[in-house]
Amino acid sequence: MEEKSPKRKIRLWLKIVIVLLVLGISTLLYARFISTSGLITKEYLVVHENLPGSFYGLKVAHISDIHFLHTTSLKDIQRLVKQVNECKPDIIVITGDLLDRDILYTEKDLDHLEEELSKLDATLGKYIIMGNHDSTHENYQEVISNTGLTDLDDTYQVLYNGDNAPILIAGVSTGEYGESIVEKTAGAFKKIEEIESSYNILILHEPDYIDEIDYSKFQLILAGHSHNGQVRFPIVGAIILPPHAKKYYDNYYDLGDTDLYISSGVGTSNVKFRFFNRPSFNLYRIVNH
Repeated sequence: MEEKSPKRKIRLWLKIVIVLLVLGISTLLYARFISTSGLITKEYLVVHENLPGSFYGLKVAHISDIHFLHTTSLKDIQRLVKQVNECKPDIIVITGDLLDRDILYTEKDLDHLEEELSKLDATLGKYIIMGNHDSTHENYQEVISNTGLTDLDDTYQVLYNGDNAPILIAGVSTGEYGESIVEKTAGAFKKIEEIESSYNILILHEPDYIDEIDYSKFQLILAGHSHNGQVRFPIVGAIILPPHAKKYYDNYYDLGDTDLYISSGVGTSNVKFRFFNRPSFNLYRIVNH
């Protein structure tokens, strides 16, 4: 068999290099511009016998990690609000990182954000907690107060729906700065024990912190921060994971009598890429049988 000439070998290698470059560039462009666009609604049926009968079929919309203007535009926010409202949720929760630490927001940017978020509609309540990115913005609290969202940082609310059997929703702000999770939740969690509610929901930003608290008090925990791994590959799974989302980062974990769901989020953090992980929010339908 005649050996290939050096020129033919060079041409072959050039072709291989060109193909790899085209594939690499195409993948980067897809991850940057296609995978970061659009919005998926992920629907889950949650069954727990503790849910009071008056709350049967409770719908909870779970939004997380918007990182406004990192890759999430105002039009993306408008689409998000419209799509969430079309689900007619009873409760809406945002589990942190509404803002992004790398963005210098103008007053106009925040006015537009406040205007759109104020259009979110839920029959029982709209709640938000602070994420680690939010805590870097001095005007975060002002933004929240102008949206109609209830700040649930390190506190709780009791909800009724037609009879005397309530449910409870509690929130924990980011644990990355300031007091430890144990310290900041001690007061609220002690009071929760005195409340006669059979179904309790906890929202927090960084999911790994649940191991630092007695999560058995809660039947449903909703978290964000991990983005489920912004960049994922088939079989391999998540490639990029932030601190405090190394143990719990996928969509769902069964913690015995507690269900833990983690949103893949709407925006991007640090790198402006998503791969095999489109922007989304979660919709839970909760029943007792």
